[in-house]
Parts: sequence; C-alpha cells; structure tokens
Amino acid sequence: MRDVETVAAPALSRPALALPAGAVDAHSHVFGPFDRFPPHQASVYALPDAPPDIHKAFRETLGVAYGVLTQPAPYGDDPSAMLAAIEGSNGALCGVAVASPEVTDATLADWAARGIVGLRFVEMRAPGGGRYPGSIGFDALRVLAPRMREHGLHAQLWASADQYAEALPELLTLGLPLVLDHMASPDRVRGAGDPAFRTIVDHMLGGDIWVKLTLCRFFGASADYGDVRPFHDALVEAAPERLIWGSDWPYVRLDPAPDAGRMVDLFANWTADPTVREAILVDNPARLYGLPPREGEAG
Repeated sequence: MRDVETVAAPALSRPALALPAGAVDAHSHVFGPFDRFPPHQASVYALPDAPPDIHKAFRETLGVAYGVLTQPAPYGDDPSAMLAAIEGSNGALCGVAVASPEVTDATLADWAARGIVGLRFVEMRAPGGGRYPGSIGFDALRVLAPRMREHGLHAQLWASADQYAEALPELLTLGLPLVLDHMASPDRVRGAGDPAFRTIVDHMLGGDIWVKLTLCRFFGASADYGDVRPFHDALVEAAPERLIWGSDWPYVRLDPAPDAGRMVDLFANWTADPTVREAILVDNPARLYGLPPREGEAG
C-alpha cells in the first residue's frame, strides 16, 4: 500500500433536533479501510480515517436512517470502498460514483444493481487551478447521459454558480435529474440577488434540478453562517420540493471541521415549518433516490 496521509474523522455532537423517521443525509463520504482500499489518485488533502464502521457511528449520532455516499476524488473512478460500505449497511446506504465515457454498460448495470444511484461530474477548481485529481467534468456527462438514462442514474454536479448558469440550459436537455452540490455554490459576497444564483433558482422552477442544502463549503462565511442564510431562504421559498439536505462529513479540506450536529440544528432553526423540514429531510430524498420507508431506526 502506498503511504497515505490520514487524519482522524471529526467528532460531532448529537443534534438538538430529533430527526424524523427516514431522515437522509444526502452527502457524505467513506474513506478506507486503507489496507483494503488505498487511494488511486494523489490527494490535495489528508484522507480522513472514515471507514464504514465509523460512518455508521456517525449516522447513529446524527440520527439519520439513510446516507447517500459521494465518491471522493482520491478514489478516482474506482468505487470499491463505497460499494463495500453500501453492501455492509443493511440497506441504509446508496452512492454516487464517478465514471469516464469509457465505462462499460456491464459495469454501469453492476453498479446500479449494487446501490449506485448516480454519477458525479465536477467543474469546480481545486486549489492552484484545474479540476480535482480523479474528478470527471461535464463533457463526460454529455457523452454518458443516454446510458445513464438507461440505467436509471442521475447526475450529481459540483461547479460554481456562474458555471451552472452557463451550462444548465444545455444540461437540462439531457433528460436526467441534475443534483447541484453545496447550495449550488453561489458567490457569498455577491449575495442572493446575484444574477447567476437567480438563474439557477429560475431553472429549478421549470426543470429537473435538485439542490443540496450543504453549508460548509462557503469559505470565509461568518462563524454562525448568517451571511449564507439568504441563499437558504431563497431556495426554500422558491422550490422546497426540490431540496435535500447533506452534511458533507467528514469535511475534507476544512480546518477546523464543522460539527455535523450543529449543521442539522442550523438547518432546523432556519427552516421553521416542520412540514417543509420533513419534506427536505425525508420525502424529497426518498423520491429522488428511490428509498423505501424506514421505521424510525438509524442506519
């Protein structure tokens, strides 16, 4: 095994909000165990020690029944670590993988049968420029879209709001659900009235677009994320039926790492209507990911 720089997975507090039965964390990651699943790509960050058992303990503390795993860039297009976690989760996990246009239909069919529900495509730039090593861009999505439709896979996207505003008109013609990471990555300084962000919101009203209410990637945000709340409020007001919530645990490239329990409580405090909260935590992700009902147990 190659040398792997690792850090402990961040701890979390139990949320003050008791989450409803069937609640979903729609964005988190597993890493390792590294003796079985070493990284395939050089990483721009230290890898958290977050194998399936630690991830399970995280879900139980958070109080979620389901988790949707996102393939970390250091694993490239090999989802073996994620598939192992899914297979050992007793139905509590599904995942979003990464694939190039060279992936075979047999591989896509196998992944879908084993709990892969989507593929991720990234245009967001890494520190120093360029996409994150191991990530795949939107050009691959354009090629893969017909086969993704055949296998029932959605497209999970990470880009800036400006990139989304430019690309969404074309990407919506591909006939796939589009899931935008990290609140669609708007520009915090330009605010919720920024034309790029408003363009995304407008597309949500008429297209198959979903947005993850994930706060932690707003670099430079105030300690209480108060300067981010206008984006949250605009999304909830415009299209609550198209929103899902995700923690992004174990918070790579964030020092100090956020407290996932506090992220839940912020979401609860900002989303006053309990019916809307339950839709975002339970009903919407169940519809998007095809999750069955679950009777109150943590996964």
